[in-house]
Amino acid sequence: MENSGAIQASLAGRYASALFGLAREAKSIEAVEASLSTLDSAFAQSDDLRRLISSPLVSREGATAAIKAVAQELGLDPLTTNFLGVLATNRRLNKAASVITAFRELAANFRGEATADVTTAHPLDDSQVTALKAKLKARIGRDVAVTLKTDPAILGGLIVKIGSQMIDGSIRTRLNTLAHAMKG
Repeated sequence: MENSGAIQASLAGRYASALFGLAREAKSIEAVEASLSTLDSAFAQSDDLRRLISSPLVSREGATAAIKAVAQELGLDPLTTNFLGVLATNRRLNKAASVITAFRELAANFRGEATADVTTAHPLDDSQVTALKAKLKARIGRDVAVTLKTDPAILGGLIVKIGSQMIDGSIRTRLNTLAHAMKG
């Protein structure tokens, strides 16, 4: 399997590797990746869901039942639903976001892509995402899987992280640099 040692070293990485192995055997990597993206969006939008996965007060049985109901409501594929049940049973739902990130990296590596985390002040439309992917591909020489995040605090521009490399073209950073230069 195309696993990096760094992914395997973490708890979330081991769970992601196990899920990736099952998805690869079932030939459902894309379906699992789509389900995990849906789940990640749900985490970003729902305070209640974030509390559910992080609360130590919720019993194993309660967490398992709740996460299966959430999975059904979101229309997640069966493999992802079962996997979330395992996380709940093992009291590891708080690692779900890290598992999603590690799974995305494994899937991108499997497809021969690099992964990039892109933060923008406003959501990008499809044509902007396509143009961004083309620019990143020209820069690094291979296809790029992009994970988009929105953070209005950067004011404008974007921040791109590919592996250990970060390209910060945000207006917030430019203003901070200008303010620092003006102080002398």
